[in-house]
Amino acid sequence: MELQPDFESVSMSRTLVSEMLEELEKVIAGKRSLLENVIVAFLARGHVLLEGPPGLGKTLIARSLAKVSGCTFKRIQCTPDMLPSDIIGSYVYVSQTGTFTFKKGPIFANIVLADEINRAPPKSQAAFLEAMQERQVTVEGNMHPLPDPFFVIATMNPLEMTGVYPLPEAQIDRFLFKLIVDYPSEEEELEIIYGKGFDRLDEVRAVASPEKIRAVQRIVDSVYLDEKVANYILDLTRSTRDSDIILLGASSRAAVSLAKAAKARALVMGRSYVTPDDVKALAIPTLRHRLRIKPEAELEGITVDDVINSVLRTVKVR
Repeated sequence: MELQPDFESVSMSRTLVSEMLEELEKVIAGKRSLLENVIVAFLARGHVLLEGPPGLGKTLIARSLAKVSGCTFKRIQCTPDMLPSDIIGSYVYVSQTGTFTFKKGPIFANIVLADEINRAPPKSQAAFLEAMQERQVTVEGNMHPLPDPFFVIATMNPLEMTGVYPLPEAQIDRFLFKLIVDYPSEEEELEIIYGKGFDRLDEVRAVASPEKIRAVQRIVDSVYLDEKVANYILDLTRSTRDSDIILLGASSRAAVSLAKAAKARALVMGRSYVTPDDVKALAIPTLRHRLRIKPEAELEGITVDDVINSVLRTVKVR
């Protein structure tokens, strides 16, 4: 049996996450579940894709998380004329020394916000691939490691909006979660109008640091995943490939991602082991962007979330 985190490690991690959530809710009202999932992805060393209409606080989530975690932050505003060098940087000639020096791009930060990523052209979208997967960038044949921790939060406008480029499967598969940012409730929006819980970053304090985040990430790695739960993850992902209405099922990376996310959620919930409920809670955000359903199913009003919910009802723990 693999070594599980001790009580002190679990308690420390749970306390840190609770403090981060408390600070985040000072500036982001009514989105606790969303914030929890963002933190889960951060601790699982994943990346997050936030989808929703403009003006619902997607950018604010990234800025606030960087502040409460004590991490460096850079924002990349994606535009149709963006070049890869605008993201990763480039070599510039220094006349005083007669040499070329690498000037780092905004990708070199602990938390990077790729704002409206689907407004960037495909060549620039591809610049994120190596960074998100390998946690390094290669320029002129030279590799440059990225800071640790490294976390990308990308915002995306709904695809029916004008001036957007759909993300290719290879790009979208690099995101651990795709989270939907919905409109707030009537009560929550009234609080926002009165200035409570929206864009009050001056009231937020740093309760963590890159060192603390790295420590918790190491604890996540040691969270126990039982064979039965691992088989449950396997059955879930393989079942998506057997559906008659699925054009593209979940990949092996999807199964690994779901296991990592479930470990992080277990720790956030104060446990040193993963339960099937952790897997069920994260199946939709982990799989929804990795599946493609057939056009005829879409015409009937069936969504990817509907398919995942059907799989969750059908597949049982062995």
